[in-house]
Amino acid sequence: MTDSEFDIVDATAIRDGRATDAYFDRTETALRRAGRNPRVVAEVTADQFPDGDFEVVAGLKDAVALLAGRGIDVDAIPEGHLFDGGPVMRIEGPYLEFGRLETSLLGFLSHASGIATAALDCRVAAPDAQVLSFGARHVHPSMAAVVERSALVGGLDGFSHVAAGDLIGREASGTMPHALAICFGRGEQEAAWRAFDEGVDESVSRIALCDTYSDEVDEVLRAVETLGDRLDGVRLDTTGSRRGDFRHIVREVQWELDARGHEEVDVYVSGGLGPADLRDLRDVVDGFGVGGYVSNADPVDFALDIVAVDGEPAAKRGKLSGAKDVYRTADGAHAVGLAERSGPADAESLMEPVIRDGERVDDEAFDLDAATERALADAETVGYGRE
Repeated sequence: MTDSEFDIVDATAIRDGRATDAYFDRTETALRRAGRNPRVVAEVTADQFPDGDFEVVAGLKDAVALLAGRGIDVDAIPEGHLFDGGPVMRIEGPYLEFGRLETSLLGFLSHASGIATAALDCRVAAPDAQVLSFGARHVHPSMAAVVERSALVGGLDGFSHVAAGDLIGREASGTMPHALAICFGRGEQEAAWRAFDEGVDESVSRIALCDTYSDEVDEVLRAVETLGDRLDGVRLDTTGSRRGDFRHIVREVQWELDARGHEEVDVYVSGGLGPADLRDLRDVVDGFGVGGYVSNADPVDFALDIVAVDGEPAAKRGKLSGAKDVYRTADGAHAVGLAERSGPADAESLMEPVIRDGERVDDEAFDLDAATERALADAETVGYGRE
């Protein structure tokens, strides 16, 4: 039992392979006792054959950090690419160099890829609007940076979590909570908006939350009157039970702003939104805050399987033996084939070397900006989310 203030497995335990399933401990013990440590090829795969259901590769930065410094070679699909069947990572080397790391490795890739895929769902649903990740409150705080970085990989414009921003080198975004207005009391919304305007740095957009105590249109117009030209936008975060026809509410707000000459005031919405909501509102809203749909996304169901032992194809029943490569064809399709054979004539391989003999060889494969560009480009190429 370790003495830790919070229930968090630390980086040392992950790096040392203690963050593993017990049966990997026992496997390592058995192999060492038997003097057996074969050179293997292992692949991280979600689906063996393409089925048209694309997902985003994410989590590669942490995966490479875990595997680097060991006597292995690693190839992977660069972060941000969409994949549909076949491996996203291939590891070659003595099994005992990496076997006990499987649990953490899959966790890094599975959770981040699920979040990035959900973020891309939202991005393609509202391609011209600002979309921010507001969902860190729905996960364990040790996961916050994973959530926010993966949301950026999937194409979102920003996020809300301050400490996550410190880790990934990006500044957190946000407006104000209902708590600010409630601290001033009913009927004192103007005091809350003034306090925000006077208290926060000038670099922060003046976006007033306008649905705490009264009708959205009423609070929006009061916010405009209170802050005048300093008001950049308003946010509606109306509770679902009080929301009614949200699109109609937003259109009414936009109408009343326009009627009074304040069409430059942007309207943002948040609160339990998913891609369907974004598609419904994207023509009347300037920006969205998306929470649980992204942060609570199901992890991608990756598995790691040995596919070759000492140069010979090998796999458990139901898995495909032999080292594989994956390709993007000219028409945007995904293809899988044996690595020692040529791929389709009109295709390019998606797998790239990221570790050779324990040394990193391609940090570009998980550069955040490059990953986002890949996700958006691939989404266009494969028609992701197209209706």
